[in-house]
Amino acid sequence: MKIAIISDTDTSLPQFILDEFDIRQASITIHFGEEILKACSDITDEQLIERVNREGILPTTAAPSPGDFAEVYQEAFNSGASEIICLTVSADVSATYQAALAAKDLLPGKQITVVDTKSISMGQGFIVLKAAELAREGKSKEEILAAVEDIRDRTHLFAALETLKFMAMSGRVGHLTAEMANVFNIKPILTIKDGKLDLLEKVRTRKKSWRRVLELTASSLGTGEIEKIFILHVAAKEAANDFEQLLREAIPTPDVIPMTELTPGLSVHTGAGLVGVAFVTKE
Repeated sequence: MKIAIISDTDTSLPQFILDEFDIRQASITIHFGEEILKACSDITDEQLIERVNREGILPTTAAPSPGDFAEVYQEAFNSGASEIICLTVSADVSATYQAALAAKDLLPGKQITVVDTKSISMGQGFIVLKAAELAREGKSKEEILAAVEDIRDRTHLFAALETLKFMAMSGRVGHLTAEMANVFNIKPILTIKDGKLDLLEKVRTRKKSWRRVLELTASSLGTGEIEKIFILHVAAKEAANDFEQLLREAIPTPDVIPMTELTPGLSVHTGAGLVGVAFVTKE
């Protein structure tokens, strides 16, 4: 029995991981007026940021449709899967979960389990990756579902925003707040809270915000060990490389720390320059 793992592009998982574990994803879509682009395949973080800055208009986003999920499900079955586990971004922030559920009705008689990860970005990504690892090992559906519940509580994400401009454009914060943050060089710290990317605290200057991210990371790790870790960024690879060196000085890290972009369905809210870390602690 082969179990296929399906998700959506809000996982922030890099393409090499998706390819290695044969993880299929339904795309969040980015809407510039009538133009509809699929996150990751049609538009990258860097392209999104460049276009918003050039046109001065923030696009909207939309969850995949039930038809989109049904298409991905069918591809998995056509490739030999006998069963599917679909792990979506938190239902509290997107209609993705409901679309994935509705898609089951389009493939009657097929074994499809849809799970709300109650997380986002690499919080969701680590859950999806764990499920894919276990599926490749031949674990049962019940074993996989039990493991993904466990990993959520061991997952941490902390990142420093470079700007509040995009959040102001989307109405998530006031324009005055964003302007004041720019004037006073305030760099908010982002984390995952209740399945959402949420502002944790505000720190002045990039140097201090990075230092605070490292302090939060070390505190969350405590005397534990890292099971998996990724560095996150939005169109800021050079800054992410600099951050990696500081991270290695702050905590014990594996020899290789993969780097990944937030992906357009999420970076549309953060803007360019975000740098941070997502990790899972060992049991």
